[in-house]
Amino acid sequence: MSETPLDLIIVGAGFSGLAMAIRARQAGIDRLLVLEKAAGIGGTWRANTYPGAACDVPSQLYSLSFAPKSDWSRLFAPQAEIKGYLEGLVAGHGLAPFLRLETRVERAVFDAAAGLWRVETDKGTLSARVLVGAMGALHHPSVPRIPGLDGFAGTAFHSAAWDHACDLRAKRVGVIGTGASAVQFVPEIVGRVAHLTQFQRSAPWILPRGDRPVGDARRRLMRLGPLRRLYRASLFWRREVAALAGFTRVSRVTALAEGLARRHLAASVSDPELRRKLTPDYRLGCKRVLLSDAYYPALARPNASLVTAPIRAVLPHGIVTADGAEHPLDVLIFATGFSPGGSLLRTEVIGRDGVSLLQAWKDGADAFRGVSVAGFPNFFLLLGPNTGLGHNSVLLMVEAQVAHVLDALQRLLGHPGGVLEVRPQAQARFRAEVDALMRDSIWTRGGCGSWYLDRAGRNRTLWPGSVGDYIRGTARLRAEDYDFVGSPGLHPDPAKGPALSKP
Repeated sequence: MSETPLDLIIVGAGFSGLAMAIRARQAGIDRLLVLEKAAGIGGTWRANTYPGAACDVPSQLYSLSFAPKSDWSRLFAPQAEIKGYLEGLVAGHGLAPFLRLETRVERAVFDAAAGLWRVETDKGTLSARVLVGAMGALHHPSVPRIPGLDGFAGTAFHSAAWDHACDLRAKRVGVIGTGASAVQFVPEIVGRVAHLTQFQRSAPWILPRGDRPVGDARRRLMRLGPLRRLYRASLFWRREVAALAGFTRVSRVTALAEGLARRHLAASVSDPELRRKLTPDYRLGCKRVLLSDAYYPALARPNASLVTAPIRAVLPHGIVTADGAEHPLDVLIFATGFSPGGSLLRTEVIGRDGVSLLQAWKDGADAFRGVSVAGFPNFFLLLGPNTGLGHNSVLLMVEAQVAHVLDALQRLLGHPGGVLEVRPQAQARFRAEVDALMRDSIWTRGGCGSWYLDRAGRNRTLWPGSVGDYIRGTARLRAEDYDFVGSPGLHPDPAKGPALSKP
């Protein structure tokens, strides 16, 4: 690898990293590299290949605004098509020479004397003015610690690492977890297994999906830019209004949505006892709201059963639950989500004064606008703390963050050796704003616990306001939020250092 300092290093080649690279190149920044630990691009859309894997945001909204696709095959695109879209971005925007696949970042240290990030990988060390973490949060599978799991004699795997060599035909299959992946793959496999046992800790809220193929006529219409943009805007505003009215706050709209979900359940499941087990005991929106037309009918099949008793232990040939019942199994599939924090907290990132990101976040992940962290100059995050969404396309957040980073890049490249760092006061102010919004949110008042919350019960995952407000507050840097020092070897002092001058 070259020792000549780059302008930009991006870690991660999923949606966020590719969007950052494309926008940087469009702005004339070509001294960049995208580092990816996997053998291919795509992030979660490369890794998750379980049956039925698809997006739960409409395709025309789950795509980059500056790279539209008119010929999506379905309203909700399947995994392979989304992965193909991302591969098309690489080809269409000439990113291949800027990619370094199968390159794992092991450590990144800010060199204050040189004003550079030293990025240590398993292939050598690189240096860059700016480091962008686009590693994502949802790609390290979480497997619960269940007594006896190591002694299971059958095949066990996580949905995010689907074992395609495992033939499920005529097998007794157990599924642990009822999140988004289970709701998608259970209907796909239930018809070919001998018996499927779904182990449920809490019932999810499920709304009708309404997926359908996109016909040729609609695809032709989507080729017309103004119509495509109008349709995309309509998808955005329907979700934005619904979220503000009832998916981020408890309101009348919350009750209306719950009524729709209950009617959907009643229309899909005739057995009253099964309906009772599938009825959530918390408010809609407190956990991720799922979309499916097939999950409820799948569990109503004669060869499926729903178990709500807690799991006591895994036996060599099955599971025993707290009520003493034994459930014989040949295959065990975990649909138990991911460990929050992803690779970011598994990679040593050292800012100025030798403080690591793990140390800075000892009380919880925190970043200004989810993008910048005090004490870490010229370092930016994509989809950092409190920028996830439960109601709209997260790519809208990504594009705002990319614009923010690009603004910083352009300012820094105009000042060789310059250092840009968010002010601690700005980061604290943003945290206070988020906490204030969270106090009256569905995640605080909805009556449930979820992976959105940290150990202290604080939501450091989702954005609690409107997407529009986030975009307006993020897409450009504000002089009062950042400090700028133009000479290497110095670092911003909030009390003495000059603020970043307005462009």
